[in-house]
Amino acid sequence: MTSLSAPLNVEFDYTRSLGPVLGRFMTGLRDRRIEGVRGDDGRVHVPPVEYDPVTARKLTEWVEVAAAGTVRSWTWVSEPDDGQPLTRPFAWALIQLDGADTSILHAVDVPSSDDIHTGMRVRVRWATDPVGSIHDIACFEPGEAVETQAGQGEAVTMVTTPVRLAYTHTASAEETRYLNGLQEGRLLGQRCPACQKVYIPPRGACPTDGVPTVDEVELPDHGTVTTFCIVNVPFLGQRIAPPYVAAYVLLDGADIAFQHLILGCDASSVRMGMRVKAVWRPRAEWQQSLANIDHFEPSGEADAPFETYSQHL
Repeated sequence: MTSLSAPLNVEFDYTRSLGPVLGRFMTGLRDRRIEGVRGDDGRVHVPPVEYDPVTARKLTEWVEVAAAGTVRSWTWVSEPDDGQPLTRPFAWALIQLDGADTSILHAVDVPSSDDIHTGMRVRVRWATDPVGSIHDIACFEPGEAVETQAGQGEAVTMVTTPVRLAYTHTASAEETRYLNGLQEGRLLGQRCPACQKVYIPPRGACPTDGVPTVDEVELPDHGTVTTFCIVNVPFLGQRIAPPYVAAYVLLDGADIAFQHLILGCDASSVRMGMRVKAVWRPRAEWQQSLANIDHFEPSGEADAPFETYSQHL
């Protein structure tokens, strides 16, 4: 059996408030101005820090620095990744701006690694449409600072940063059997030969006894709600309008519950012990994914006694 492998992307937009220090710094970048803050030892920190790194005293003396500086160290990127500042080969560099005593990390746009060196003079290349983020510095390029027309607007108080992780996941032999089973409309778990507990999805080994779980068990698509929450808060990309229920469902014959949606009834009517059944997507849409089950809905059976699921909360 060949193990399944597939690319996976985890991504979301992270939005945060900036506070007075980073807010002023980002506002300056939006206005094509770079500011740092002076520490108790006289050094100017760029980017600014809120508290002195040695004395921990709150810092309040702002200093404007130049939009040009000196490369202190660098490394070459021959194959840029998605989301990096440039799509062609470039250098990451630590750049000490004139008037600053610390270095800022950013990209330097040069034709090749032969065109950058420690001690090289570089200047900011500003973004065409600044918005109040570190990306307002599009990159650095060789040369000295040039006069730019400063913008002006309201203070920047929030920043949204896209976060993305792209990787390739290779399923274990047990996961592969489980995922292939889902494509066939089957729910496959494994039983521990020592404690007899049935795990779904299968884990390959019992976490309690530490022995291989080689006995495969096919489970029904009916189960019991053990615990649940009602989702009332909307968020980006939400496919179901709140309120709705996310619950842990303990399949009949299993000893571990998994999370899924409970639909087909009012959210307020969902309860612990409620008996539910899987609602499968159309067979033409089936693939190796738990998403083959669109959701669970009430089965119409009487609620399960508490003692039948009390050890699985």
